[in-house]
Amino acid sequence: MRFNPRGNGAAHSSLSSYKILRRGDIAFEGNRHRSHPFGQLVINDIGDGLMSSRFQSIRPKEPCVISFWKYLLQNERDMRRLLICSTKAGTLMNEFVFDDFSRLDVQLPERDEQEKIGALFRLLDSIIAAEKRKLQLIEMKKRLLLQRILNGKMRFMGFCDSWIQLKLDDAICVCSGKDYKHLSKGNIPVYGTGGYMTSVSKALSNRDAIGIGRKGTIDKPYVLHAPFWTVDTLFYALPRNGYDLNFLFAVFQNINWKSKNESTGLPSLSKKNIENTSIITPSIDEQYRIGELFSLFDSILDETNQKIRLLEKKRKALLRDMFV
Repeated sequence: MRFNPRGNGAAHSSLSSYKILRRGDIAFEGNRHRSHPFGQLVINDIGDGLMSSRFQSIRPKEPCVISFWKYLLQNERDMRRLLICSTKAGTLMNEFVFDDFSRLDVQLPERDEQEKIGALFRLLDSIIAAEKRKLQLIEMKKRLLLQRILNGKMRFMGFCDSWIQLKLDDAICVCSGKDYKHLSKGNIPVYGTGGYMTSVSKALSNRDAIGIGRKGTIDKPYVLHAPFWTVDTLFYALPRNGYDLNFLFAVFQNINWKSKNESTGLPSLSKKNIENTSIITPSIDEQYRIGELFSLFDSILDETNQKIRLLEKKRKALLRDMFV
């Protein structure tokens, strides 16, 4: 739960109809979501505030262990079972029936154990939040370096040659993807604009390349490791002689591809538009150094993302298994 500092737009004259939601109160949010088809209960863990009278709330008879109940109420498996028995369909959202809810039996651990469980999840959440902040800082640092290094304003020590302006067509060969449905199953990955799709028996390319969307997602280039196949909505760009793949991938990430959209509907890029994009490039040795730097950044970002996914998976498993 969080405060809305801007309010909800309600007139001051209507605030008299609002109810006070104290810290430790539990609010029922009746909107039907895919993950919460019967609505959800949310404990106020931040402080006293006002809540629209359209929403229902529960006030515990005795002070509860907020940190425990916060996570207990997130356990959709058990809460769904309770809300099925204590909600009814309303005009716009589900309605909470307190009398039905109050008759349900719920098994709870002793207060000391509740406090330990709450502390465990608080710690886990703080670790996940710290990793996400770390990820944001690394991404921001990478964006700043992309801008400064790829315009030639920041150089590696020992490099002073002028950069050359050219078209992307001078540095890459843009190739079109093809349909794969005539191929049999195999171990060659097939990629689309959203990433990996399936595996087939034949490769479209045996060289590493850069994938860039032709239709749909046109601003998320990524490296394609050979051998691979791409569908017809994904171009693949092969580096020409004298150009480093990792450097060119950094260049691709620094281009505003959305500004090159050629459609008023589904975003699209043409091969010609990609090829005619102007860039500046240094010597191949400096390209290697720049490519290595941003490849290192990408490795750190991948590792951090993987750590966040594992922590969130662990958190989900604990929520599922601890509240049984």
